[in-house]
Amino acid sequence: MPTPEKTQVVQELETRFGSSTAAVLADFRGLNVGQVMKLRRSLREAGVEYKVYKNTLIKIAADNAGVNGLDPYLEGPTAIAFSGQDPVAAARILAGFAKESKILKIKCGVLRGETIDRDQVARLAALPSREILLAQVVGSMKSPIAGLVNVLAGPARKLVWALEAVRKQKEEAAGGTVAVEAE
Repeated sequence: MPTPEKTQVVQELETRFGSSTAAVLADFRGLNVGQVMKLRRSLREAGVEYKVYKNTLIKIAADNAGVNGLDPYLEGPTAIAFSGQDPVAAARILAGFAKESKILKIKCGVLRGETIDRDQVARLAALPSREILLAQVVGSMKSPIAGLVNVLAGPARKLVWALEAVRKQKEEAAGGTVAVEAE
């Protein structure tokens, strides 16, 4: 018979699997307290929730949330980092920390309800942040508009150059300055 505490943890995990855009499961064995505190701080600053859970509770919650394929990864201690808004944040921070510490091991990830392996988590971590991607999209949308403005301004610009060339020709022919009357 499950205890109320375990039932509450399963419901919490189920909710997090359903509401987060991404989650990364990691094996944290071997990290000292200072390293864990540094990792938690960087994850918290990025808006990522990080917590250690029992594998059996993760399995039950994942099954209830419709996340399949986690069973092979649920061995040894497991910590999960849940990303709310930016699906890349948890993967980027954990991958960077794993590379730096050489101790933390990424097990797998969950991206919008689908299990992804360690290599896919690494590819996800290599993506630019949400803000940079949005800036790139806006920049690519702005580029054709700027080109259109230049194309439309081209004939007017050529007309101004032609009028300027005619003015210089008349000025040289008259041997002095020619006053241009505005109408």
